Amino acid sequence: MFYILDGRARVLAGEEIVTLEAGDVASVPPLTPHAFAAAPGCTADLLIIVAPGIQRFEYFRLLDRLRKGEATLEELLASQDLYDNHFLNSPAWTRDRQAS
Repeated sequence: MFYILDGRARVLAGEEIVTLEAGDVASVPPLTPHAFAAAPGCTADLLIIVAPGIQRFEYFRLLDRLRKGEATLEELLASQDLYDNHFLNSPAWTRDRQAS
């Protein structure tokens, strides 16, 4: 579940992409491919609720290090099994991100 604290975000659930603003919530059904990012030209602060819970704190810290250039894409890809976060190809998400 994604709750937007501030800003605007785009969320992919399956093939559907929605734009959310502060106060909005999106729930993604289990086993549904999903993605999220700040909307183009915006920032976004999100509260993410994952159930069932597994320790993903280090995953988000790794994402931040990647953003800062302190980690590599290879490190992120190598962490997929550890954090049960598997990267898939989504033509809908790719088109949306390229249109931004």
